[in-house]
Amino acid sequence: MCKKIGRVDKIQDMKILILSGFLGSGKTTALMKLARFLVAHSAPDRENKVMILENEVGEVGIDDAFLRGGGFQVDNLFSGCACCTVSGELVSAADRINREYDPEWLIVETTGIAYPRNMQENLKYALKLDSRIVILVDASRWNRLLIPMNNLLRGQIEGSDTVLINKTDLVDIETLEKIEKDIAGFEPAAVVFRISALGDIPPEVWRKVAGECEA
Repeated sequence: MCKKIGRVDKIQDMKILILSGFLGSGKTTALMKLARFLVAHSAPDRENKVMILENEVGEVGIDDAFLRGGGFQVDNLFSGCACCTVSGELVSAADRINREYDPEWLIVETTGIAYPRNMQENLKYALKLDSRIVILVDASRWNRLLIPMNNLLRGQIEGSDTVLINKTDLVDIETLEKIEKDIAGFEPAAVVFRISALGDIPPEVWRKVAGECEA
C-alpha cells in the first residue's frame, strides 16, 4: 500500500520527510541527492521547493554550510535530540518554516540518536502535519552495532516507511540478506532498498521515499 502525503489546507501544504539513521550511516550524502530529486520534480511555480531542517547536537551545525553550497535553504534546530528534550522546538521550527517560506518539501535530518517516529507523532499531534520516515543503515557496520545498539536501531526502524541499506559495496551478498532479514524483523512494512550513496541512486528509490504511488 502506498502512503502518500496529501494536502488539506494552508497549514498542511508542506510535505515532510524525516531522514534518520545511526551516526556515520551517510545521511548527509543521501540527503543532497534526495533534495536534488525533489527540486527537479517539484511544482515549477513553487518559489521555495525544498527546505532542510537540521537537528544538530551542539552549538554549530556540522553540515549546514555544505548543504547551503548545494543551493538549498537550510535551518538549524540545536539543543539535542528532537524526539525528547526539544520536541517543542521541532514543532515551532516546522510551523515557522511552513508559514514564512511555504516550501513544497521540508526534510528534517535528525541526529544519529533520534527516534524519528516520536518526531512524526509530535508533528502530527501539534500541527496536524503528516510525514514520512526514511532510515539509512550502514551495511558495513550493521553486524557490529546490532547487539550493543539494538534498542536504538530498532527504535529508529520501527514505523519507518523506507529503509535504505547504504554502503552495499563494502559487504557481501550474504551480509546484505541478513541485514534485510533483521530490518524485516524490526519493521515488516518498510520498503527496503540497497544503495551506495556515493554512486548513482535510481529515481524509483526517491519516488518511493517521497511516497509517490505507482500508476
